This record gives sequence, structure tokens and C-alpha cells, in this order.
Amino acid sequence: MWVGRAELVAAVADAGALGFLTALTQPSPDALVAEIARVRAMTDRPFGVNLTILPSINPPPYEDYCRAIVAAGVNIVETAGSRPAQFIEFFKGHGVKIIHKCTSVRHALSAERMGADAISIDGFECAGHPGEDDVSGLVLIPAAADKVTVPILASGGFGDGRGLAAALALGADGINMGTRFCATAEAPIHRAFKLAIVANDERSTDVIFRSYGNSARVARNAISQRVIALEREGRPFDDVAPLVKGTRGLEGLVAGDLDHGIWTAGQVQGLVHDIPTVDELVSRIVSEAQAIIRDRLASLMS
Repeated sequence: MWVGRAELVAAVADAGALGFLTALTQPSPDALVAEIARVRAMTDRPFGVNLTILPSINPPPYEDYCRAIVAAGVNIVETAGSRPAQFIEFFKGHGVKIIHKCTSVRHALSAERMGADAISIDGFECAGHPGEDDVSGLVLIPAAADKVTVPILASGGFGDGRGLAAALALGADGINMGTRFCATAEAPIHRAFKLAIVANDERSTDVIFRSYGNSARVARNAISQRVIALEREGRPFDDVAPLVKGTRGLEGLVAGDLDHGIWTAGQVQGLVHDIPTVDELVSRIVSEAQAIIRDRLASLMS
């Protein structure tokens, strides 16, 4: 959210990976169409759009965003969050390929039955919403691979070639990264946040909203600690809402104020040690994974 804009998506696409615009970062469907056009002006490589369907204070016009995505000619969509049946049906009816992000095997199987073309299986380490089951990727990925028949992307906790090699070994077909791409030269956020991700370790997150049944992993800061304190007091969400408004988080990202609002980051912060270009990062991850598979694992076998 707020980071998946044209500059980053085009860079990811040019690097040979698949970048996704975050639809709800844009204030309206028309603004999303304009942002899609910006990406096309920057790259001729494939890219997609993410549409996350989650409970919110003021639900956006999801159907209008769906129509805008199709009208703009996007043919790959990642859905996430609530039951996606109606959205999958709509997009499939217009020839769009669907990746659905899930936090449990049962939800992955449900999405597959609904027609999802691929699954992104999201472990508890992830930034954002990890679900309520608290299953780490080391177990969740192979558990999904045992039962899901469509391609699987491993999500949550990935940021280097070791993670890619491990994900492939666990049965996934690739990896999905969010936090790691935030700490790149092209990510359109204040450098203070990139430096914070590099400085933070794997303990530098909080899981908030647990008492409301909508857990979210965010970078630990003054706001996340305040939210946790209010939840422990049993306070209703209305008392927390002013602290966690999306617009407040955006203001912080723009100004470089780490404590202005909540901002999303995963435990993979502990594996982030630099701020490369996207091309450097993707190339490094692939070459590291190849070396691990070719050299280290092969030598162990011999």
C-alpha cells in the first residue's frame, strides 16, 4: 500500500520479475487507469494490478476498480483478503489471469475451486495481514504444495537468494516480495523508511488489530505500540482508528516521519542490509539461488 506505484512496478517488470500496482493506493478508478498508463510509458514488460478486499473504515468502490482494471487492458490481477468469488468470476469473464493471496491451505483450496490460476501462500512472517492461524512459511508452503494443484508463490519473509532456493525446495514455483522491494532505489517512499528497514532486525515488527480479528504486521514504532496498549485495555476499534488511518500513514511516508502513522513491514527486515536498484536486487537473488542449488546443495549430495 502506497508503495506499489508506477516507478517501482516498471522497475520490477524491467528486471524480469512481475510487478503489481496496488489499486487502492490510487484515490479513484480513474486515477488507477492513469497510473496504469504511467507504467506502460516506462516499460513494455508485463505487469499486474493488486486488488485487496479487506474490511475498512470506508470501503472503496471495488466494482468500479474492477471495471477500470479491465478497461485499461490489464490481464493479470492479484486478489487478496476477503472471499474473492465475485471478483474472480468477473475477471475470468474478461480473460484476466488471477493470483489469489491466502494465509491458509483451506483458503487456497477454496480460491482454486473458484478459478484462481495461481496462489500466493502467505506465511505468518509477512508484512500486512497474516491471517489468524499463525502458521510460518516453513510449514505453510509445503502444506499448500501438498494439496494445491495450480502454481504457488511463496510469500512472507523472502528477500534473498536463500529464500528463493528454499521456497523452490518447499514446493513453490517462485517467491513474492513486498518489504524487500520497499528498500530499493526506485521505491517511491522517503529514504528515511528505506534506511529504517536496513537498520531494523527481525524483531522490529508488531502485530496489531489481533483483538479485532484482523491482525496486521507493521513496523514497530510509537503508533503501533500505542495501538497495542489500547487493545490490551479492551478499547474498541473506534478509539484506535484515528491512529491507523491510511492517509496518516501516507503522510508519514511522504514526510519521512517514522512515527507519524503505521507503516507495513515484515520480519524479513532482518535480512535487508542495503538499498540496491531493483535490477541489482532481482539479479542478485536469482544468481544467489542458482549458486546455492548448483554448488552448495549439489556438493552436499556428492
